[in-house]
Amino acid sequence: MREVGRLSDKDVARATGAGVSTVGAWMRGLRTPSGVRAERLAELSATVERLTHVMDPDYIPVWMRKPVAALGDDKPLDVLARGDYRRVSRLISGLESPTFS
Repeated sequence: MREVGRLSDKDVARATGAGVSTVGAWMRGLRTPSGVRAERLAELSATVERLTHVMDPDYIPVWMRKPVAALGDDKPLDVLARGDYRRVSRLISGLESPTFS
Protein backbone atom coordinates (compact mmCIF):
# COMPACT_ATOMS: atom_id res chain seq x y z
CA MET A 1 0.00 0.00 0.00
CA ARG A 2 2.82 2.39 0.76
CA GLU A 3 4.73 1.61 -2.42
CA VAL A 4 1.95 0.88 -4.89
CA GLY A 5 -0.73 3.21 -3.54
CA ARG A 6 1.65 5.82 -2.13
CA LEU A 7 -0.23 5.80 1.20
CA SER A 8 1.52 6.98 4.33
CA ASP A 9 1.48 5.22 7.69
CA LYS A 10 -0.87 8.00 8.82
CA ASP A 11 -3.28 7.11 5.96
CA VAL A 12 -3.18 3.43 6.88
CA ALA A 13 -3.74 4.29 10.54
CA ARG A 14 -6.72 6.46 9.61
CA ALA A 15 -8.32 3.67 7.56
CA THR A 16 -7.70 0.92 10.11
CA GLY A 17 -8.16 2.71 13.42
CA ALA A 18 -4.66 1.77 14.53
CA GLY A 19 -2.00 4.14 15.80
CA VAL A 20 0.68 5.38 13.44
CA SER A 21 3.39 3.59 15.45
CA THR A 22 1.37 0.36 15.27
CA VAL A 23 1.13 0.67 11.50
CA GLY A 24 4.88 1.25 11.34
CA ALA A 25 5.39 -1.96 13.32
CA TRP A 26 3.09 -3.82 10.90
CA MET A 27 5.04 -2.55 7.92
CA ARG A 28 8.35 -3.55 9.47
CA GLY A 29 6.99 -7.00 10.27
CA LEU A 30 7.33 -6.50 14.03
CA ARG A 31 3.61 -6.86 14.72
CA THR A 32 0.69 -8.48 12.96
CA PRO A 33 -2.74 -6.85 12.74
CA SER A 34 -5.66 -8.83 14.09
CA GLY A 35 -9.42 -8.59 14.42
CA VAL A 36 -11.19 -5.58 12.96
CA ARG A 37 -7.92 -3.82 12.19
CA ALA A 38 -6.77 -6.77 10.09
CA GLU A 39 -10.08 -6.64 8.21
CA ARG A 40 -9.74 -2.89 7.57
CA LEU A 41 -6.15 -3.43 6.40
CA ALA A 42 -7.23 -6.15 3.97
CA GLU A 43 -10.02 -3.92 2.65
CA LEU A 44 -7.62 -1.01 2.23
CA SER A 45 -5.17 -3.26 0.40
CA ALA A 46 -7.89 -4.51 -1.95
CA THR A 47 -9.03 -0.95 -2.58
CA VAL A 48 -5.53 0.24 -3.46
CA GLU A 49 -4.95 -2.75 -5.72
CA ARG A 50 -8.15 -2.04 -7.67
CA LEU A 51 -7.42 1.67 -7.90
CA THR A 52 -4.06 1.01 -9.59
CA HIS A 53 -6.05 -0.27 -12.59
CA VAL A 54 -8.16 2.88 -12.96
CA MET A 55 -5.92 5.80 -11.93
CA ASP A 56 -2.32 6.87 -11.76
CA PRO A 57 -0.77 5.54 -8.53
CA ASP A 58 0.40 9.06 -7.64
CA TYR A 59 -3.25 10.17 -7.55
CA ILE A 60 -4.43 7.34 -5.25
CA PRO A 61 -3.52 9.08 -1.96
CA VAL A 62 -5.15 12.29 -3.16
CA TRP A 63 -8.35 10.46 -4.11
CA MET A 64 -8.38 8.52 -0.84
CA ARG A 65 -8.10 11.72 1.23
CA LYS A 66 -10.53 13.99 -0.62
CA PRO A 67 -14.31 14.26 -0.35
CA VAL A 68 -15.88 12.24 -3.17
CA ALA A 69 -19.33 13.29 -4.37
CA ALA A 70 -20.34 9.68 -5.15
CA LEU A 71 -19.68 8.86 -1.47
CA GLY A 72 -21.86 11.70 -0.21
CA ASP A 73 -18.75 13.90 0.03
CA ASP A 74 -17.17 11.45 2.47
CA LYS A 75 -13.48 10.68 2.09
CA PRO A 76 -12.73 7.09 1.00
CA LEU A 77 -10.26 6.59 3.89
CA ASP A 78 -12.99 7.56 6.36
CA VAL A 79 -15.59 5.33 4.68
CA LEU A 80 -13.18 2.39 4.93
CA ALA A 81 -12.46 3.25 8.58
CA ARG A 82 -16.18 2.94 9.34
CA GLY A 83 -16.17 -0.55 7.83
CA ASP A 84 -18.17 0.43 4.75
CA TYR A 85 -15.82 -1.16 2.22
CA ARG A 86 -18.73 -2.08 -0.05
CA ARG A 87 -19.59 1.59 -0.67
CA VAL A 88 -16.06 2.26 -1.88
CA SER A 89 -15.99 -1.01 -3.80
CA ARG A 90 -19.19 -0.13 -5.68
CA LEU A 91 -17.72 3.22 -6.64
CA ILE A 92 -14.53 1.61 -7.93
CA SER A 93 -16.64 -0.90 -9.89
CA GLY A 94 -18.13 2.06 -11.73
CA LEU A 95 -14.64 3.36 -12.49
CA GLU A 96 -13.61 -0.09 -13.75
CA SER A 97 -16.61 -0.27 -16.09
CA PRO A 98 -15.71 0.01 -19.78
CA THR A 99 -18.55 2.53 -20.19
CA PHE A 100 -16.98 4.96 -17.69
CA SER A 101 -15.69 8.05 -19.44
